Amino acid sequence: MRTYLDCIPCFFRQALDMTRITGVDEATQKRVLNEVSKLIPDFPLDASPPKMGREIYRIVKGITGKNDPFKKIKQKSNKLVLDIYPKLKEEIRSSDDKLLAAVELAIAGNVIDYGVKNSLDIDREIEKILAGAKKSSKKSFDYQEFRNALNNSGSVLYLGDNAGEIVFDKLLIEELSNILPDTKITYVVRDKPVINDVLMEDALSCGLDKIVDVISSGCDAPGTILDLCSKEFLELYKNAELIISKGQGNFETLADEERPIFFLFKVKCPVIANHTGFNLGDIVLKKI
Repeated sequence: MRTYLDCIPCFFRQALDMTRITGVDEATQKRVLNEVSKLIPDFPLDASPPKMGREIYRIVKGITGKNDPFKKIKQKSNKLVLDIYPKLKEEIRSSDDKLLAAVELAIAGNVIDYGVKNSLDIDREIEKILAGAKKSSKKSFDYQEFRNALNNSGSVLYLGDNAGEIVFDKLLIEELSNILPDTKITYVVRDKPVINDVLMEDALSCGLDKIVDVISSGCDAPGTILDLCSKEFLELYKNAELIISKGQGNFETLADEERPIFFLFKVKCPVIANHTGFNLGDIVLKKI
């Protein structure tokens, strides 16, 4: 997916939000914005937004000296969702269609995204998820096609997105493993800290390594930029019979790829809504 002009103000907002989270003073925040402003004139609109996100995070880390300013936020996100994991598990277990329930919860969990919101009340978002605050338009949700594709796939590559959300991914992966016990599932995390995106340490703390293989993509952007990914990941990506891509960042970097990818995310910004033709707030399960 390309970058739109409407993305540019968002780049500055993300830079400011990230910098404020580090706790530095206003003068340092202004330095970060000054450096970001230098990138804008030469940033090509045919590049994906996560490419700029990667540069912004590099600037924030370089100026503030904070390598992982979202670390405590990620830990809190993981803990809060792990605390309600039994309740989420029971919601799936009591559903008429367990896979559908797991898919809907996994996508609803995509609200835990600091790259989109400049403030986020995790407790409130989880309450909304549990209350069934999820919606989709018919054109954005291809559940039967997804289920059919799963039944014909011997290997699944699952691209993770955010901390906290990873626990919702775990629920879906467990359900996939139940119905497809012979299917090889591999879960993918980011290589280095970027915003609140999921890392290997998040996967380990949430127990993903106990149920599936977990690897790093080799990419340190808030998405999956193939040119920056490791050979190990690219080999799996090339050979996977089905790819589950979570989150807007992964969608923005992979939407133009001709691979068997099902994108799972919640439409959280007008740019994505306009680009896809879906409604703001839709939960998306779609092979683009």
